[in-house]
Amino acid sequence: MKLRAYLLMLFVVAVWGCTFVLIKDALADATPLAFNLARMTLAFLVLALIYHRHWREVTRGQLLAGAVVGFFLAAGYQFQTAGLVKTTPSKSAFITGLVVVLVPLFSAIPGLRPPGAKAPRWNAFLGALLAFTGILLLTIPAASGHLLPDFTSVNVGDVLTFGCTIAFAFHCLSLGHASPRIPFQPLALLQVGFCALFMALSMPLLEHPHLNLTPRLGISLAIAAVLATAAAFSIQSWAQSILPTTHTALILTLEPVFAWITSFLIMGERLGLRPASGAILILAGIALTELIPQPHVPTAHEA
Repeated sequence: MKLRAYLLMLFVVAVWGCTFVLIKDALADATPLAFNLARMTLAFLVLALIYHRHWREVTRGQLLAGAVVGFFLAAGYQFQTAGLVKTTPSKSAFITGLVVVLVPLFSAIPGLRPPGAKAPRWNAFLGALLAFTGILLLTIPAASGHLLPDFTSVNVGDVLTFGCTIAFAFHCLSLGHASPRIPFQPLALLQVGFCALFMALSMPLLEHPHLNLTPRLGISLAIAAVLATAAAFSIQSWAQSILPTTHTALILTLEPVFAWITSFLIMGERLGLRPASGAILILAGIALTELIPQPHVPTAHEA
């Protein structure tokens, strides 16, 4: 049973890593927010079919909690996919991984801390220092003839992706407040459903939507919605009930690594010495934060 859980979690993380490249390629056929809406609508339909017996359990309080969690989930994916248009898949993955570092930092604020959770420990702050040093090296080139970063050369896509990291961090914190009070099935339905709703409301205000239905786009949507959202979340929830938290956390740190490997093999993306050093520091910060157990182990894909 444990071996199966390890293998399935590794499969899930590999799928999440590969989707950065897959979605980057699909955005040639769709605008970012239109792609997100199609993805989440399809994922919601799949979950609604699987968990159709749980609709009768939904209460008014659960609707409110689902709306809050779904709002932050929608904001995270909107920022992430919009940023992916202007940055590389591996950069997007490494920056998104910072959510693991931000959640313990935000948990230092008592009002944001989930019930029963403890204040962050020393490793969270040291991990944050390593990760943020890494993000400077990864995203900001050095000034000409200097080692110091040139902030005038910041990539807009990297900034948008960091916005997704903040939104996903609040998504994890809101889940920490909601999940002890709400059964898993209605919470999954509500947050994905509200996520799709908020995407539908925001899309006309933020872009001129366009979808060119091609085989490439269809395959990307199917994988992103069914495998990377509906199936992956169900597998993760099951596996984390069997595996030790630290073991799951270690597997989750491999997501940006899979993204970089896929980007290298398919798109030929290479990281120079400076951004590669930054990527290593981000991984070190994530690992330091996760491998010493925290009250809540978040991922950017808790859906």
